[in-house]
Amino acid sequence: MYGSQRRRSTRALLGSVAAVTALFLTSCSGSGDDSMGDDAYTVEHAMGSTVVDGTPERIVVIDSPHLDALVALGITPVGATESGAAAGFPGYLADELDGTTSVGLTMEPDLEAIANLAPDLIIGAKVRHEALYEQLSAIAPTVFSENSGTDWQEQADITAAAVNRSDEMDTLLTAVSDRAVEVGEKVGADGRTASIVRFRPENFRLYGPSTFSGSILTQVGFDLGQRDWNEYSMLELSPEMFPQIDGDVVFFTNPSGDPNVGTMATVTGLWGAQPAVAAGNVHEMEDETWMVGIGVVGANLILDQIESALA
Repeated sequence: MYGSQRRRSTRALLGSVAAVTALFLTSCSGSGDDSMGDDAYTVEHAMGSTVVDGTPERIVVIDSPHLDALVALGITPVGATESGAAAGFPGYLADELDGTTSVGLTMEPDLEAIANLAPDLIIGAKVRHEALYEQLSAIAPTVFSENSGTDWQEQADITAAAVNRSDEMDTLLTAVSDRAVEVGEKVGADGRTASIVRFRPENFRLYGPSTFSGSILTQVGFDLGQRDWNEYSMLELSPEMFPQIDGDVVFFTNPSGDPNVGTMATVTGLWGAQPAVAAGNVHEMEDETWMVGIGVVGANLILDQIESALA
C-alpha cells in the first residue's frame, strides 16, 4: 500500500531526526559537557547498574523498540534480533541497517552469534530476556529496559541512557508529542473515539492506550475507550465480539496481507452496522509500522499515516 512512498518517508524522517540531533549537539557544543567522551559512565536500568567504559561502538540489540531508538539517534548496531524466523529487520528501518548482522529471534537470541560479534554493549528488555541477563553480561555490559512495546518511551529512554545520549532522546520524544498535537488538530481528533484492530488467525485484537500505536493515537487526541484491558493493554476477542469495534474511526492491520486468511473476512462480513464502517471511516494501516515499529521513527510514520488517511 505504501511501498516506495514508505521508504522515501522513512528517509525524509530520518533526515529530520538527524537535523534535530545536530541542532541539539550544536546548542550544547559550548557547554563543556562532552556527553560522547571516552569516560566511563553508569546506567541505571531494570536489572540494576551497569558501567559502560567509554563510547560503545559495537552494539547488539535484542528487541525492536531499542533498535528503533538507536536508528533515531543515528547509530547502526552491529547485531540485532528478528521478530520471526526469516522475518528480517523491520522494513521501515532496513535501509539504515546495512552491515547489521542477525543474532537470532527476539524471543530466542543466539548467544554464540552475539559473542562472535564482540559487542561492547548489549541492550534488551527484562520482560523478555531476564533469564539471559547473566549470560549476556558475561559477553558485554548489558542494559535492560523494564518493558517492551507497552510504555515504549521507557525503552527509548533506556536505550539513550545506555549510549549516554539521553538529552537527545528527550528532544526527539518532545518533537513526537508536539507533532501528535498538530496532527490531532488537523484531523479533528478531539472528542472522537477510535478502535485499533489487528486481525489474527483465530481471533482479533483491540489495542488499548498503553500499547505503542494506542499511545500515539491517544497523544493525537483520540479516545480508545474504557475497557478491562489486559496487562499488555489489549483485548483478545473472538469474531462474534465484533461489536467491541465501536470507535468513530477504525484503524486495522492484517499481518497476513490476505483478507481471506485469519479472521478478517469473518469480522468484516459482520461489522457493517458499526459506526465507523457505516460512516466509511475505516482505514487499513501497515502492520509492521503500527505493531512492530515501536519508537520515535515508527511513531512519526504512524503520524504520517493518520494525517494522510484523515486530513
